[in-house]
Amino acid sequence: MKKPKHLVTGNKHQQRGFSLLETLIAIVVLMIGLLAVLATFALSIGNTASVQNDSIARQKAGEAIESIYTARQTSQITFDKIQNQGAGNGIFKVGFTPMTDAGPDGLDNTADDVPATAIRLPGRSGVITNTASDVLVDLGNFTRQVQIADVPGNPNVRQITVTVRYPTPQGWFRAYQVQSLITSYR
Repeated sequence: MKKPKHLVTGNKHQQRGFSLLETLIAIVVLMIGLLAVLATFALSIGNTASVQNDSIARQKAGEAIESIYTARQTSQITFDKIQNQGAGNGIFKVGFTPMTDAGPDGLDNTADDVPATAIRLPGRSGVITNTASDVLVDLGNFTRQVQIADVPGNPNVRQITVTVRYPTPQGWFRAYQVQSLITSYR
């Protein structure tokens, strides 16, 4: 009589299943996948937080352009003054300057600007209530630059570029830029 194969003493038993090495490799692959997912969540949360600052930067850049148009339309300033300081009669500061509010002249990035006031945003209620539940955003980290350049071949047109930037939690700067043309004609 023949003994069943699994009872034969000379053969090693073949076990089916995962070895310790295969299990460790599977754990490492799963950990890499989980870390990638967590990194994606962290990046999305960081981007969500910067949406508010992006909106503020966009608003402040647009306000600077609009103030220049309004001043030109109301004859508050002449076309010759719509330049950076050092270029003829220019009144606009050169380079990035801390965010300010327009001074008595109503123009951003000129010599008479006043410190920027914090922006009040709605709190959890979604409504601005002028109470402690509102969120105040300090603009101390925001900077703005107004660059005004002549358009070659056309002395009656200038290009205005307003750039607003702010630091991110990752340590680099995000910037929002608006460009427009302005003419000497009203």
